[in-house]
Amino acid sequence: MATKIEEPTVIKAAGNKIKIIQEFIGRINTTNSDISIAQMKSPCGWAEPGQTPEFTEYTIVLNGQLKVETKDKTHFINAGEAITCNANEWVKYSSPEENGAEYIAVCMPAFSPETVHRDN
Repeated sequence: MATKIEEPTVIKAAGNKIKIIQEFIGRINTTNSDISIAQMKSPCGWAEPGQTPEFTEYTIVLNGQLKVETKDKTHFINAGEAITCNANEWVKYSSPEENGAEYIAVCMPAFSPETVHRDN
């Protein structure tokens, strides 16, 4: 049976500036622990601590640019591009460009504060 999702839940984001996370599907909005799907809007200069999550994250940039750092390389993901970050690998996200970034993040299994493992 299909389930309509009337609206997302806004979730508090980590980082040095205010970032908007709207979870449409996931542990908080739909009690789904298998997958989370959220729309993110981060301002210019936003950065969050590095993390070693227990989930794989698939990210599609809709507008702006997202900087994705791994232990091996720094990637700049522009509008219309995507990146996959595997579970149990260190990653750090930021939005260095003037207009920030708007993107969709899909996490499998679903994101949770207990499984993201942010750097101290």
